[in-house]
Amino acid sequence: MTVSTATNKEQGAGPRRGRRSPTASVGLHATLVVASVIAVFPVLWVLLTSIKPAKHAISTDFVKEPTLDNYRYLVESTSFFSWFANSVLVAGVTTILGVFIAATTGYAVSRFKFPGMKPLMWTLLITQMFPMAILIVPLYNLMGQLGLLNQPVGLIITYLTIAVPFCAWMMKGFFDTIPVEIDESGRVDGLNPFGTFWRLILPLAKPGLAVTGFYAFITAWGEVAYASAFMVGDENLTLAGGLQTFVTQYTSNWGAMTAASVLIAIPAAVFFLFAQRHLVAGMTAGATKG
Repeated sequence: MTVSTATNKEQGAGPRRGRRSPTASVGLHATLVVASVIAVFPVLWVLLTSIKPAKHAISTDFVKEPTLDNYRYLVESTSFFSWFANSVLVAGVTTILGVFIAATTGYAVSRFKFPGMKPLMWTLLITQMFPMAILIVPLYNLMGQLGLLNQPVGLIITYLTIAVPFCAWMMKGFFDTIPVEIDESGRVDGLNPFGTFWRLILPLAKPGLAVTGFYAFITAWGEVAYASAFMVGDENLTLAGGLQTFVTQYTSNWGAMTAASVLIAIPAAVFFLFAQRHLVAGMTAGATKG
């Protein structure tokens, strides 16, 4: 009894495990505050620049003579709504097709053994190693031969080649975490493989689908290089290509560009808000398989 009491006193006298010292706590919170300021400052600066008049666009003043003229110019004097519609079309179709192709590919590789499965997965992985810049010329020539230059279809196909390989790998890892017994129960109930996939597996794969859809959407929504190279003509540009019209060799309309950037960020933010509750689960699902 005496030994037990002494042991408890010794344990109570020492520092408790898992508790930070005041200095460590202050240092941690200071680091988080600095990191938050660094992350938020560029976004805030773009927002503030968008409401500055042209003569103060590059000034260091946070707010000086605020005005909405940049937004008014963007709406009334440019083809912003045409660019926006083109981007919605391209990003929307890319997201839908990308999610479907990636999900079916990931499910097939996760559940079935077939000749060429490993080479297929290696091919999907290797395609991610090529820098985007070196693919512009061959893809441009290929799209030209197919008559898909200056066509939304050509841009959609290009974005699918970027999004699908990565998303298929991600979906494969997610499907690996879903018990195979669910597929077997579907077959017992008379479902074919696609019916099992569509009716039983996909409802369980919402987190993975959310991550895949978010990645495909952002790939198509914010991409600049291919959109600028493959699309010409004011009425055919996407938002990424339209932004470049504000910067020429001799002039730069920073007010209109930042105003457009703010408006472009809104759909991406809305998409993120709808998908965020599934993002963490979907991104970590592939890593939890034992």
